[in-house]
Amino acid sequence: MYHFIEDLIQHPVFYYFSKISKIPRGSGNEKAISDYLVRFAKERHLEVKQDAALNVIIKKPATPGYENIPTVIIQGHMDMVCEKNTGTVHDFEKDPIQLRIVDDMLYATNTTLGADNGVAVAYALALLDSKEALHPALEVIITTEEETTMGGALAVDPSDLKGKILINIDSEEDHKLLVSSAGGIKVTQSLPIAWEEAPKNTAAYSISVRGLRGGHSGISINKGRGNSNKIIGRILADLAAEIPYYLQKICGGSATNAIPRETDAIILVSENSIKKLEAKIAEWNTILQYELKTSDPEVHISLNFVEFEFTHVFSEQTKQKAIASLMLIPNGIQSMSMDIEGLVESSTNLGVVTTSETELHFASDSRSSVKSLKVDIVKKAQLIAEVLGCELIMENDYPEWPYNPDSKIRKLFEKVYKEKHGTDIEIIAVHAGIECGILIDKIPGLDAISIGPDMYNVHTPNEHLSIPSTINNWEYFLSVLKEMKSFDWEE
Repeated sequence: MYHFIEDLIQHPVFYYFSKISKIPRGSGNEKAISDYLVRFAKERHLEVKQDAALNVIIKKPATPGYENIPTVIIQGHMDMVCEKNTGTVHDFEKDPIQLRIVDDMLYATNTTLGADNGVAVAYALALLDSKEALHPALEVIITTEEETTMGGALAVDPSDLKGKILINIDSEEDHKLLVSSAGGIKVTQSLPIAWEEAPKNTAAYSISVRGLRGGHSGISINKGRGNSNKIIGRILADLAAEIPYYLQKICGGSATNAIPRETDAIILVSENSIKKLEAKIAEWNTILQYELKTSDPEVHISLNFVEFEFTHVFSEQTKQKAIASLMLIPNGIQSMSMDIEGLVESSTNLGVVTTSETELHFASDSRSSVKSLKVDIVKKAQLIAEVLGCELIMENDYPEWPYNPDSKIRKLFEKVYKEKHGTDIEIIAVHAGIECGILIDKIPGLDAISIGPDMYNVHTPNEHLSIPSTINNWEYFLSVLKEMKSFDWEE
């Protein structure tokens, strides 16, 4: 067991993980990490290309004896979700991730770790740097903006790649092979704000939802965790039925692909309503602590006086439409797979709510492994938007990755695993967006698999990575590459 970071980084994978953890790489801010990858390749005299989307492709020739084996594409993404605990002083645009070891797990310090998908980058760099690993010709492609738009993968020029075998390293469960994933789309409902003058003799209060666990909006959508945006909608709807108040602002969540943990709403109330307001917030704490006692035991709602004097508030019609939006926009599991037990088939996550000077924006990440069901979710969103007089914007549409029963790379991974462990590896599908679907769409006949070590609570400040699992998965990965020489690819 490793106890100190200094010892851990002696391992090549963690050496490179620590290197990239010092470089800003939030989605949309990948220039520095992209340039680092280019320098890495040039220093080792490897063929490299950086495209307009800042994707980086690095090619390494086959080791002796592997020249006639099919070329393998190794793929992951360089960007990470940037989340931090409230009160944490950390600038993701310049500050390094502070790594720490707890037992056999690697954590950051009050921020996301970036193991999703820094592990893929670390594996790729360790492999490219290795003089001992045996492998066929490699085409390593590290993409950008996977966590937000899939823009990097969507911008890949397939003519830059010759390989027909893809090993994606963006899975989060060791001892499992990922063979299928959901497609997705970002849907944003925009509600025009009609402002009116703030009434006199009112006080401003902030209602804040805190203490939720959050998580990846695909991987964790089946865990029943609270969505802070939906919760604030329920609270505002309940208050509207009993207490006269004016709504000034709603803000919650930071990424559509993360279940929102924190949401704030600012309301203005008269002095004679304050005690009733306090009682209602106490009531909601009791309600939510009962409802979410298993999934989010630390949930709490706070009410805080805001000293700032607001001059404008939403009109009553805007307020009602905002509440209706929070209540009606679909959220959570929409359908379960009838083919794979326990697999979420379709879902949607109301991930981000923001207030600008002119509009309220309600942004959702919708997913499905069945294209027609993804379309159905979008149609429901369109109807809600039309009824409420809102504009609906659809973007970042990406395809699903269908299961391939004849996959040769899956059979090779299965063979090596059984020889290594004496048991069959588990085959899984995931309710999340994996870039495999986009690359398969671009490269006809591409045979894909996805692997990765055990990660927990990704997209949250409690994200952590199993150290022994990372090492085990790395050795498994190398064993498969080595075994490619003796595998019958014509079978």
